[in-house]
Amino acid sequence: QLSLLMQQWRALTVDCHAWQARDPELISTNPQVLLELGKEELQKVKKNLEMVLSTVQSENSRLDENLEREKQWYEEQKQMLDTLKKIEEMANARVEQSYNKNRELDELKNKILKLKAYKKELLNALSEFLDTHFPQPGNGENPENKKSVGEPAVELITMKEILEILINKLRSTPHEPYIIIDESFWPPYIELLLRCGIALRHPEDPDRLRLQAFH
Repeated sequence: QLSLLMQQWRALTVDCHAWQARDPELISTNPQVLLELGKEELQKVKKNLEMVLSTVQSENSRLDENLEREKQWYEEQKQMLDTLKKIEEMANARVEQSYNKNRELDELKNKILKLKAYKKELLNALSEFLDTHFPQPGNGENPENKKSVGEPAVELITMKEILEILINKLRSTPHEPYIIIDESFWPPYIELLLRCGIALRHPEDPDRLRLQAFH
């Protein structure tokens, strides 16, 4: 409708210029007639201009509404973008923290593996040392352990076995780490452990022994 009115306005403009470019023929010399004709033309022009104005105002109102909607949509999109940026930053921070934790965990695992390997080396070295320097006592008869003539001697255990028994007892029952010394424990080995501070006797029972709490 606006386009149609604009075309009409252009056509009227062309007609106006055409009328201005020529000398009009007087329809009448009567001033009253000319006045009425002029009023009639002015009413037509006024009506057309009012129609154009109404259309333009309506279009402007529609454009204003569209502009407000666009502004609102822009604000919503902007808020959404800000929210997504915050979420992305939080996600990146979590990924970075996870990466750092994984790296620290890998480093800790490597340290544990190295410690286990070192522990195995120490245990192997200790076992070899004990087997070399503290072998199993002789399997002959032990007069101190004999209860009667003809009774077979008790098989004595090695220093390594004594230490294993003490360590296992301390680890399994730390609240009661004492073991009972029986005839299978060779006294010189027991005395050596006591002199070196590796083992301790029970303060009330000399036949009970425990490992020193080095940990």
